[in-house]
Amino acid sequence: MSYGEIPARWLSVARPYAMTAACPAEWTSRHPMPRIFSDPEAIADDIIREVGPRLVVGLPLGLGKANHIVNALFRRALNDRSIHLTIFTALTLEKPTPSADLERRFIGPVIDRLFGGYPDLDYAKALHARALQPNIEIVEFFFLAGKWLGNAYAQQHYISANYTHASSYLLTRGVNVIAQLVAKRIVDGQTRYSLSGNTDTTLDLMRARAEGRIAFKIVGQVNSELPFMPGQGDLAGDEFHAVLDSPETDFPLFAPPSEPISDTKYAIGLHSAGLIRDGGTLQIGIGQVGDALAQGLIVRHRDSAAYREIMSRLAPGQALREAGPFTAGLYGVSEMFFEAFLALIDAGVLKREVDGALLHAAFFLGPKSFYRALREMNPEQIERIQMVPVSFTNQLYGGEDAKRRARVDARFVNNAMMATLMGAVVSDGLDNGQVVSGVGGQYNFVAQAFALEGARSMLTLESTRGSGKKVASNVRWSYGHTTIPRHLRDVIVTEYGVADLRGQSDADVIAAMLNVTDTRFQGELMRQAKEAGKLPKAYEIPAVHRENFPDRVAAALKPSRDAGLLPAFPFGSDFTDVEQRLIPALQILKEATASPLALLGLAWEGRRDNHSAELAAACLARMQLERPTSFADRFYRALLIAALARSSQT
Repeated sequence: MSYGEIPARWLSVARPYAMTAACPAEWTSRHPMPRIFSDPEAIADDIIREVGPRLVVGLPLGLGKANHIVNALFRRALNDRSIHLTIFTALTLEKPTPSADLERRFIGPVIDRLFGGYPDLDYAKALHARALQPNIEIVEFFFLAGKWLGNAYAQQHYISANYTHASSYLLTRGVNVIAQLVAKRIVDGQTRYSLSGNTDTTLDLMRARAEGRIAFKIVGQVNSELPFMPGQGDLAGDEFHAVLDSPETDFPLFAPPSEPISDTKYAIGLHSAGLIRDGGTLQIGIGQVGDALAQGLIVRHRDSAAYREIMSRLAPGQALREAGPFTAGLYGVSEMFFEAFLALIDAGVLKREVDGALLHAAFFLGPKSFYRALREMNPEQIERIQMVPVSFTNQLYGGEDAKRRARVDARFVNNAMMATLMGAVVSDGLDNGQVVSGVGGQYNFVAQAFALEGARSMLTLESTRGSGKKVASNVRWSYGHTTIPRHLRDVIVTEYGVADLRGQSDADVIAAMLNVTDTRFQGELMRQAKEAGKLPKAYEIPAVHRENFPDRVAAALKPSRDAGLLPAFPFGSDFTDVEQRLIPALQILKEATASPLALLGLAWEGRRDNHSAELAAACLARMQLERPTSFADRFYRALLIAALARSSQT
């Protein structure tokens, strides 16, 4: 039996990996494991004393980084050039950094409220300042989207990797330290530590260590807000070499607030919800489309008639594949676990169990309410959410027969940046080589979709980007970079519908892609396809697909928006009521900045609209514009009044 097949009920009491390979005899004979520290500098000294001056430190993706420990190691390397520090990680989380004045006025208090106590990572600061010393190396295999565009060091040291391959690259580099944030619990007088939301690569590396393929030390940093998750990541204390545990190094978890779901994303989510089969399997990738899909599934489950009505307006004349409630329910297997999955469990959509679990996941990230919900779950509830290695969620190898039986009618839903008319997909980078984010698990799930009977890969895509005169199509004739090649084309979903591409000829694929392209770009794209000889000269786009405009999508969704079926924040928000009112108005202002005339028009509206100014008093106060004293403040005030008035009319 492989570790991926161990029944879930055994995992919380079993020690998944042998102690002998983890901790050589000379370490255990000198002192008990783990050594407990309250000072980051002291634990850094201990690590260097035990490991030596060549440090290859693996940090978990996203939330699970032991910030104080890695900062202390970073300072040691800064001050002592004989130390060579390599940090291998992904998704370095950083507080938002507003640039424009209005953005600062809005986001500044939010940053203080939600991220005020979060300790910045010193290596990220040095990267931004282009100030890394030669004895320090930072390597990432997945970026926070767009964060490192134009940063030569980050771009040059990026490793393009499938998520499942990241641990093997760490082994190749000789990782000797893993520094991870952990939750702590006392059980029968014994201290246990949970890897919590980052079992992803750590458990795979621990398996390699238990097999004798590598020797490294795990050091933990205790965090009181981190949920203690049962399962394979529930470890005995002696699995750790050392642990930093002190109120002085405790900190609030990084908790990005949920963003409002736009009409475009809701349309994509609703189209996608019509492709999910009852009794099937669901994976959802990073992004707001996941929230939209989850809410679409909940509406479909609770009120199938209402879902059908929404879709009749959104996609008139187009066949709806799946629209009924979830009687058998879904099983979730997803590298990322986020708040929408809890809503699907609560709604009774996610209810098909596999080995006692409704959901197997490899890492999590979400708002404060998400972490709080996990901390407050009773044991029976949380046992049905199992955190496992990314090798379990993202691939079929290891316990393949059991995985195939479990992952019936699987739907793997992930986001893309662009797609070509012939079905190739761009999700991680640009054609000049600049990396926007990373491949992550996307290729893994596309491969699974082709390997599993009845499974489909669904790549979601906003059909355009930008606004006004700067609007551009995300559907291209061709592009100089590819994440998913055209021979693995499957299902692509935009706000205008579903393009089913698997097994289709190039001409049929192009026709299907044109059907889900914004009408403003259909003609030119069709011309390019015809000139290349890939589409018959006489071909015409069907009339039902020649009204692909944003206004039509907004009009189709408005009745359901007004009825409360499609709220901007379906699963709650850390933004205040006033901030929630401001967000759509600030989006209107952002779009207006593309045209000086549009900005002046807004300012003129705001100057004349005294009634709207009275209604906007709370919003103006929140943006420190209730009593403007400068010309710039008066201009901002007028812009905001007009934008608030417009947003209230949509």
